[in-house]
Amino acid sequence: MDSYLIQVNGRGDHAPLLDVHLKSTGNTISPGKVKGRKPRWAVRASEMSKKTFNPIRAIVDSMKVEPNPKKAMISLSLGDPTVFGNLPTNDEVTQAVKEVLDSGQYNGYAPSVGYQSCREAVAAYYNCPEAPLKAQDVILTSGCSQAIELALAVLANPGQNILVPRPGFSLYKTLALSLGIDVKLYNLLPEKAWEIDLEHLESLVDEKTACLIVNNPSNPCGSVFSKSHLQEILAVASRQCVPILADEIYGDMVFADCKYEPIATLSTNVPVLSCGGLAKRWLVPGWRMGWILIHDRRDIFGNEIRDGLQRLSQRILGPCTIVQGALERILHRTPPEFYHNTLSILKSNADLCYAALSAIPGLQPVRPAGAMYLMVEIEMEHFPEFENDVEFTERLISEQSVFCLPATCFEYPNFFRVVTTVPEEMILEACSRIQEFCEMHYQGAEGAQDLECDK
Repeated sequence: MDSYLIQVNGRGDHAPLLDVHLKSTGNTISPGKVKGRKPRWAVRASEMSKKTFNPIRAIVDSMKVEPNPKKAMISLSLGDPTVFGNLPTNDEVTQAVKEVLDSGQYNGYAPSVGYQSCREAVAAYYNCPEAPLKAQDVILTSGCSQAIELALAVLANPGQNILVPRPGFSLYKTLALSLGIDVKLYNLLPEKAWEIDLEHLESLVDEKTACLIVNNPSNPCGSVFSKSHLQEILAVASRQCVPILADEIYGDMVFADCKYEPIATLSTNVPVLSCGGLAKRWLVPGWRMGWILIHDRRDIFGNEIRDGLQRLSQRILGPCTIVQGALERILHRTPPEFYHNTLSILKSNADLCYAALSAIPGLQPVRPAGAMYLMVEIEMEHFPEFENDVEFTERLISEQSVFCLPATCFEYPNFFRVVTTVPEEMILEACSRIQEFCEMHYQGAEGAQDLECDK
């Protein structure tokens, strides 16, 4: 029988050294020789990495097209409000981080779920009588993306399925497939300002359905659900006993003529994991600060989901501690006029863009009510030389140097998405170029039919 002696040696101020001595009464084990195994290199990517697929990157990276060198590039594709410098964060936000950095008190590891005081600050900010929150109901994460990943990972096992909006943010599918979770796409209705097709949604539920993702306000649609529609969604979830993962990163980013309703404030029995963060409303996506709010007034999640989230959070040691330290001041001392000014710019840009694109034959934009986007339908029958939205947007780049994301990226072909955080003069120039492009390629009913016959 082999025997092992483990000896711990402490030497002064140095950390103890662990000495392991192997004594064998049998054959000597020589390095590099393991019985029955011939050493060889066999390094392969993991199955998880092979399942990880970002449709936006796959489509955009395959668009081998050069912009028109005679026209400056205008990108309406990236959902990052900081790109052009016209939407800076508030001085109060920046100063909060500076003071925390200078204090030197937040340079170490935090608990994986976040500092208790920071979780208390988030709970206090979102707490309301309809959906009460305490610190233990908050998990801090590295951006809203990690919040969504943790929520999916705790709710669904490989082989189960989740219900995802179409059109919808591509990350849901990317994360789910990498985790071995199946995706079922439920339809949004452009003719109803992108409300959910509730009948279609409910028809997708089966015994393997783990959760329903509700994104409100919406990326890519810029839509905002009414209170009554949210109640209808909750009724479906209640009948089918399906929990909700609410992606509310654009929460409160709605225009003046409508109201944002956090879905958990309307729920009487459906448990909700609400995911949010600083990225969009506070205009600091690179700071990577997000959170999960656990709403479970009927104790349906119980301790199991809470414990599961805590264990999953331990895979990395939480979000940036500097930003955590500034969180209370950011949430509670950012002036209301900052939010108002941001929304004024977004609404003005959205209105300009909607009006300009509505006047272009062959395009049908859907008016947004919030967030930073609008979707535009391409009446493909009037552009018969293009097979689909990908070809349409490729040619728009090569001829007009305007880059819009084809909505195939969001599982919704023959639309494209416009980002409205771009400076006003760029919005107007981009819309003018899109008009020129469409006028160049538009075919009326007869012309399109003739061109189709010639193929």
